[in-house]
Amino acid sequence: MIRAARSLSIGGVAVASLSLLVACSAPGVTSTDPVSGGTLVYASGDAEPSCLDPHVGGNFPQALLATQYIESLVSKNAGGEILPWLASDWTESTDGLSWEFTIRDDVAFTDGTPLDAAAVAANIAHLQDPATASSTGYLAVAKITSMDADGQTLTLTLSSPDSALLDSFSQPWVGIQSPTALKRTQEENCASPVGTGPFVVTEWKRQDSVTLKRNEDYTTPPQDAEHDGVAYLDAIDWRFIPDSATRYSALQSGQVDVIDNAQPDSIAAAEGESNLKVISAPRPGASNRIELNSGKAPFDDERVREAFIRAASVNDGISSLFFGTADRSYSVLSSVEATSIEAPEYFDIDADAAGDLLDQAGWAQRDAEGYRVRGGERLTLTFPVSTNQSIPAEQSLFEQIQAAVKPVGFEVVLEPLDLSSWYGALAANDYNLVSAPYTKVGPDVLRILYHSDSIVPAPSGYYANLAQLSDPALDALLAEASATQDAEQRASLYEQAQEIILSGYYVLPLYDQQNHFLHSTAVSGMRALPTVSAPTFYDAWVNRA
Repeated sequence: MIRAARSLSIGGVAVASLSLLVACSAPGVTSTDPVSGGTLVYASGDAEPSCLDPHVGGNFPQALLATQYIESLVSKNAGGEILPWLASDWTESTDGLSWEFTIRDDVAFTDGTPLDAAAVAANIAHLQDPATASSTGYLAVAKITSMDADGQTLTLTLSSPDSALLDSFSQPWVGIQSPTALKRTQEENCASPVGTGPFVVTEWKRQDSVTLKRNEDYTTPPQDAEHDGVAYLDAIDWRFIPDSATRYSALQSGQVDVIDNAQPDSIAAAEGESNLKVISAPRPGASNRIELNSGKAPFDDERVREAFIRAASVNDGISSLFFGTADRSYSVLSSVEATSIEAPEYFDIDADAAGDLLDQAGWAQRDAEGYRVRGGERLTLTFPVSTNQSIPAEQSLFEQIQAAVKPVGFEVVLEPLDLSSWYGALAANDYNLVSAPYTKVGPDVLRILYHSDSIVPAPSGYYANLAQLSDPALDALLAEASATQDAEQRASLYEQAQEIILSGYYVLPLYDQQNHFLHSTAVSGMRALPTVSAPTFYDAWVNRA
């Protein structure tokens, strides 16, 4: 591991007193040097995971938590460079069908199990096992067909070259867990997964909190960390507070130290508060967008898809609802992806053109309420909305889009649902429109989201291609991009793929997925890991007056 040695002085505040100071009023900073000890209180507005093992399912709330106790084979720095982590080295065969990883020999999981190649192979097998019910991790390692573990050397054989393999191994959903712990029942592992990270899960009170204690034997900080050795914090009290106003009030009053899923009005207010700080971290992979389900009527007709997009005014809503914290996107990829292309020409608002397209598609009549009808059927679109994932500002944006398309003749039925019901609606193909955040490191997210293979559900039951886009030409481009190691060729293929997706009106891009964290000035050293912008508290400390 290559990391600049740093000389750090530890503050003289007594550990015992720090641990008792959570929930005090108006913290103040007394030192710029790291302080060891204390409990940081984190309040999450994301949905509480149903399982703390990020292999199971694989959504962002799991990534937020798992980053504190599970580590990956590789990481990334702020410049996007892949860094060694639990794997110290790797080589790819010239045909791209075989990879050899060297696994660190000086690491143990927090249950004492040593890290070796067999442990990593057990994790990949766990991800690929249908009984695990993985989705994100399962798709990330889908091309691995066989593994050979010999001491600290792991050789992987692939069904076809995978230019995104290292990106995939940097993600928390493919994090490496103790193979001993993985042999327990899934219920046990969901409650207390075991990794090599700076903290350990010690208690999970459902619908309330997760307690994380410092790993006193920690040895594996990522190369871009600010210090060596164990974490400064004694513990993290990770609470679930769904209501955004309550979360922000708790931060203002000093009851909590950090909140996530901060709302635009709270971010704007916090920027004017002397005792609060804002961390904004765009997520990689896909942008925040609305998918149009082309797998069934009425969006199986491109004219109807284009009509909807020509009528769906978005810009004014983003300007008025997001307080300058979000910019309009015209891309299916996050702006942090170098291969992202913007195509605003496909999203010009033109109500007359939208009407003409609907006339051509046979939706020429209107009922008494002004909605388009064809053969006695109203032009109705169902739009299930996850209230756990769509912030209130975004839900208001959907209402504005609903109002914008009504004069053209679309009826949009918004259906607010909890996360479980929302997943159920998607699995049942009971939607015409959906906004589904999807984070994956690198542009290969296009293959996950828009290759026709992704219409087939993963073992979890979730399928990622919610636009149900099935186009052999697009499939071929995405498969070739995944297989090529030539950066310029790969970028060109992804550009062509994006052009097909955008010009076919399968997607209405909205804005970048952003993680917004607000924290007290009593917290120092917090940052978002460059991989998927989940927070890490390894370098963090609390310093209360």
